[in-house]
Amino acid sequence: MQFVIDNWLLFLALVIILALLIGEPLKRKMLNIDMISVADVPRLTGHEKAVLVDVREEKEYRAGHIPDALNVPLSSLVKNVDRLEKYKNRPLILSCRTHNRSLRAASLLSRQGFEDLKVLHGGFLAWQKENLPIEK
Repeated sequence: MQFVIDNWLLFLALVIILALLIGEPLKRKMLNIDMISVADVPRLTGHEKAVLVDVREEKEYRAGHIPDALNVPLSSLVKNVDRLEKYKNRPLILSCRTHNRSLRAASLLSRQGFEDLKVLHGGFLAWQKENLPIEK
């Protein structure tokens, strides 16, 4: 116990790091947000009628995006959530450049009552890496 007391700053750093590592997956689980791979997209859009939502900024979207993806930038998501209301009963696949903004968007949409949220792991970069079609 004396070791812990003598090195309390190191133990505090350890607790903070563990909280950061465990916090995000736990938050996703609590909000019912799934991470999916590029390979899951055709099945979800085809069989489950999932809707692709690109949360990148308009300029990024115009440079290239996943075919049939709606563009609702994260920066204006809350005020434009009405654009997604008609898809509330369908799975939403959220995509951005990597997946960080998509996770934030999923969290916001979860608080707005959207229940079936999926985040494309690796985002648009993962899509490009697999040489899949892109619209401009």
